[in-house]
Order: sequence, then structure tokens, then C-alpha cells
Amino acid sequence: MLITALPTQDFEPDDSARPIAAAGFTLLTEDGEMPWHRHRRAQVFYNDSGLITCETEQGVWVIPPHGAIWIPGGLLHRSRCAGEMTGVALFVEPDAIDRLPDVCCSLAVSPLLAALLMRAVTLPALYDEEGIDGCFVRLLLDELAHSPVDEVHLPRPADTRLRLMTDGMLADPANRRTLAEWAGHIGMSERNLRRLFPQETGMSIGHWRRQMHVVAGVQLLAHGLSLQSVAHELGYESASAFAVMFKKMTGKPPGRFLAERQP
Repeated sequence: MLITALPTQDFEPDDSARPIAAAGFTLLTEDGEMPWHRHRRAQVFYNDSGLITCETEQGVWVIPPHGAIWIPGGLLHRSRCAGEMTGVALFVEPDAIDRLPDVCCSLAVSPLLAALLMRAVTLPALYDEEGIDGCFVRLLLDELAHSPVDEVHLPRPADTRLRLMTDGMLADPANRRTLAEWAGHIGMSERNLRRLFPQETGMSIGHWRRQMHVVAGVQLLAHGLSLQSVAHELGYESASAFAVMFKKMTGKPPGRFLAERQP
């Protein structure tokens, strides 16, 4: 079940007469999912509380609390969330900002950018572009353009056989099936599997699996599970073993990684 709370007036961001349109939202879900869709305008989803998982044909992004995701205009995507989530949906005219990637990415949100995004919700639909509101919008776009990419990202292969394998891994992150077993399962030799997978994703299968555990771990930790419970869910023998892997992949232990994403 998905319940959204947006402004009471009709909100059509793609038809706005101004470079940006913003709305606050509240999502109350039980593993809710927004189906595949796209917008003409680029989008920024700022996650004030809760967690968003955004998926495109090219990858999966996890946005922890106080994080944001940039979705270029016209990009087909879908989102999932769990529990109660609040935040801001900002829609940006394609030519209003030219320093962000033309691909989906997660963004590190500074305290200033978080405050600007929350303030954007209060703008009138036809704000004065020459007045103080116009100055505010230019500051918001400039801060957005200078936000560093903060990847919690899992690339997806295009090959249907490799996609079958990665989808299976995502469905059961604790599964320890060997490469030989996966190769047999998807109808490919192990040699071709090892060769093709880096070409499709830019990383080895082992690296991809560890990155998957980082993505899944961030999701579980953001939902309040203990480190020990997360390690168990992902098939690690101990919390310390998971923490060591997490630090090698991100440069930070799990607790610090999430703490630095607090406002």
C-alpha cells in the first residue's frame, strides 16, 4: 500500500512555467513501489527520513536518510521504499543546470543544500524570477551543481543471462552459489561468465557481489537492524567480518558511513 501526501493543488511539474517546481511528500508504505515511469524534467529526490531504492535499466541506487538522487529528464525508472519516508521532490527544467551528469547518480547532501531543498517547497508556482525568490533558485541550482556524487550504486548488465544471475543475487544476497553453479544456471561457460561480466558492469563478479552487500547492508541498517543482524542476513559469519568488507569497499565502517549522512 502506498499513500502519498503532496500539495493539495494540482501538481504538474513538467508543465511549470518556472525552471523548478518542488513538492514535499510523505510515503507510508508496506514495501511500496512506484512503477516504471519517466518525466520530461530532471528530478532530485531528497530523502529526509526513510530509505529509497531507485532502479533504472543501468543500475540500482540506494538513497539512505538525508541523501538525494539525481534522475535525468526522460530516464525510465522506478522506486521502492519501506516504512515511513518524508522528503522533497524537485523537478528541474533540462536547460536550467548544466553541470550534473546525464546519467542517474546519488548525491551527497550538505546541510545548506538540505535547507535549500526544504525551502523550495514553499515557493509559489509562479515565483518572481527577478526578485528574492529568483536569487534563491539560482543559489539552489548552483549548490546542486556542486554537490559531489556519493555513489551507493550497483550497475546492472544488459546481457539477459547476466541479468538473470544478478537478479537472482539481489533476490537472495546471502546465497553463496559458486561461479560454476551460476554459469550452469544461466547457460554460460564459467570462462565466458568471467570475461563478459566485467565488460558489462565495469567490475569483477566478486567486486559486484561485495558492492551488492554494501547496498543491501545500507538498506537494512537504515531500517534499524543491528550490525549483527545485517551480517546474518547477508551470510557473513560475524558482524566484524561484514564490517571489514564494508570498510574495504567504502573506506569507512558502517556506523560512520551512515552517521556522516545525518544532517
